[in-house]
Amino acid sequence: MPLNGIILARTEEGDGPELIRDNIASRAYHLPWSEPFIDQAGFDAWFAKTRTDRYVSLIARHRESRRIVGLINFSEIVGGNFQNAYTGYYGMAAFAGQGLMTQALGAAVRYAFDELKLHRVEANLRPENVKSVALVRRVGFRREGFSPNYLYLDGAWQGHERWAISREDVGG
Repeated sequence: MPLNGIILARTEEGDGPELIRDNIASRAYHLPWSEPFIDQAGFDAWFAKTRTDRYVSLIARHRESRRIVGLINFSEIVGGNFQNAYTGYYGMAAFAGQGLMTQALGAAVRYAFDELKLHRVEANLRPENVKSVALVRRVGFRREGFSPNYLYLDGAWQGHERWAISREDVGG
């Protein structure tokens, strides 16, 4: 699905070598917020999750160069009366500050509502990750609260802000 400067598609196994290379090149950019896989074993373990009903990964590519801009994941996908998923994402350093991850996350949210038939998408972010907070805000997520001791990261339980967007927020 093309969108201005990006093309968004489901991640495929063949994306592995390029994702590994770009994750390595962007490692300093990702830290301390994310530690994506940087080898084939890590990719294989991660990619196996994308083949379940509860996890979907989308790759955003720069429209002109076809290089990877970033990755958006939906996890813990639940249907029924809930129709909810969590989202996690990261961009590549080579495309930082160009607005392409804003386009990518916005398109991914539309994909979640239109293709996955979700009603709500939630992002849990460390409040000191100001770039990620600004990204979800630009896409239209609203801050719903703070969850103390939410995830065990870096050897300690870390609090996270809870952000969400629902179908109604985007006119659906």
